[in-house]
Amino acid sequence: MNLLAIMGSPRKGKATDTLVDRAVEGAVHSNPGLSAQKVILADHDLRYCTNCLACRDRQTDEPFSRCSIRDDMDRIFEEVLRSDLLILGTPLHMGYVTSLMMVFLERVCWTFAKPEGKVLTISACPIPRSEKKRRSVTILTNGIIPPIYRKLCDGAAPLIKGTVRDSLNAKTVGDLYAGNIEARGVEHYLDKAFNLGRKLAAVQVPGAGAGSKGARA
Repeated sequence: MNLLAIMGSPRKGKATDTLVDRAVEGAVHSNPGLSAQKVILADHDLRYCTNCLACRDRQTDEPFSRCSIRDDMDRIFEEVLRSDLLILGTPLHMGYVTSLMMVFLERVCWTFAKPEGKVLTISACPIPRSEKKRRSVTILTNGIIPPIYRKLCDGAAPLIKGTVRDSLNAKTVGDLYAGNIEARGVEHYLDKAFNLGRKLAAVQVPGAGAGSKGARA
């Protein structure tokens, strides 16, 4: 089983990076057979989505529709394809994910989803191209806003949850909001991040390791 951690902070070694690493440790502790990989988005040449929609409109039975942009996302896409478990970590910037994480989510959206879903009366909504089921957790950090006021500043969690569900066929099984870190310190959240990783890896992913081709019925 393959674990992929996406670290969306531009600051390596700081709170988000530390908590993502701790969650990976918890996952490996829970399932020592895991193959764990961490991608630090800031280390890569990532271009923003140009909304050309080539990936959305390409007709393919493959679990992935090739993006028209050639950059380091090509390698990251391959890691996402192999993944069974996902950890996505980002600081909250102006109440949302970082620009790095937004580029990742936008580039993943239609490359891994096809426009065949329907919500209420709205057609052409994204649904996963693949039947492969994944599990996911989210780690969010905030320097000054404590957890009690999370609802006032967290637009990131529903964005990430919806994207991994609709594009990657991933069920979000938990999240960590690490708030008021400037006062509390990252140490306050280390055990929670570890336990989040354990929860992610504790249950076998249905269909993990099986072929990932095919459209969802």
